[in-house]
Amino acid sequence: MTRDEVLTEFRASGALLEGHFRLSSGRHSGHYLQCARVLMNPARAARIAEAVVAGMPADVRGAIDVVVSPAMGGIIIGHEVGRVLGKDALFLERPDGTFHLRRGFALDRGAKVLMVEDVVTTGLSSREAIAAVAREGAEVIAEAAIIDRSCGSVDLGVPFYPLLAIDFPTYDEADIPEALARMDVTKPGSRKA
Repeated sequence: MTRDEVLTEFRASGALLEGHFRLSSGRHSGHYLQCARVLMNPARAARIAEAVVAGMPADVRGAIDVVVSPAMGGIIIGHEVGRVLGKDALFLERPDGTFHLRRGFALDRGAKVLMVEDVVTTGLSSREAIAAVAREGAEVIAEAAIIDRSCGSVDLGVPFYPLLAIDFPTYDEADIPEALARMDVTKPGSRKA
C-alpha cells in the first residue's frame, strides 16, 4: 500500500481525527489515528495486515514462530497479521500495570516472536511488551506496526517495519501551541498517561 492508500483507508473509516488529543505516551497532538475504527471492517483489516506483512523482508517472515501484540490496540492487527503469516497470535495484558500473558497463553522457550502494534509513537509500550516476551523466555526478532508516528526516530531494539511512517507533530505538556491549548483535550488511547 502507498501512503495515500493507507491514509484513504483511515479517512474512509473516520479514523483520522483532528482536535486536541493526549496520546498514550502522554504527549499532545492535533491529530489522532484511531486504528480501532480502521480495523473494524474485516476486509479493510485484512488488506492492511497483508500490506504490513508484505513490508517485511522474506527472511524475517520465514523466521517467525508466533505473533504477539500488546492489548488493546495491537490485538486486532496482531490477529490479522498472524492469519496472513499462518501463525498463532497471542496478546499481552496489563492487569497490574505490567504486561503479562494471560488466558492460558504461553510462549515456547526460544520462540521467535513478531511483535505487532497498531501505532508506535515513543515506543514505550513496544519496549515494555518486548521485555515481557523476554521474561517468558522467547525472543522478539522484529516489530511491525500500521503506523510509526515517530517517523523513523524510535529505537525499539529490534528491526521495525511500519506500514506508514507519519510525522504529525507531538508536544510535551509544557510546549503545547496556544491554538491547540485552547481546545478541550481528548484522551482516546487505551493506556493511562
